[in-house]
Amino acid sequence: MKKLTLVLMLAFTGAFLTACEPEMGSKEWCEQLKEKPKGDWSANEAAEFAKSCVL
Repeated sequence: MKKLTLVLMLAFTGAFLTACEPEMGSKEWCEQLKEKPKGDWSANEAAEFAKSCVL
């Protein structure tokens, strides 16, 4: 029972934190990524930034 409760709490926390992120490619997301060090960007973030924020 404790494991089930822990799993449900982790799933809820993950879903809650994901909802706080701006949608990838949005203006808010572009602004947030501009503040993030470029060395910390993933390949997907870099590609989406080039597509949505630069062009």
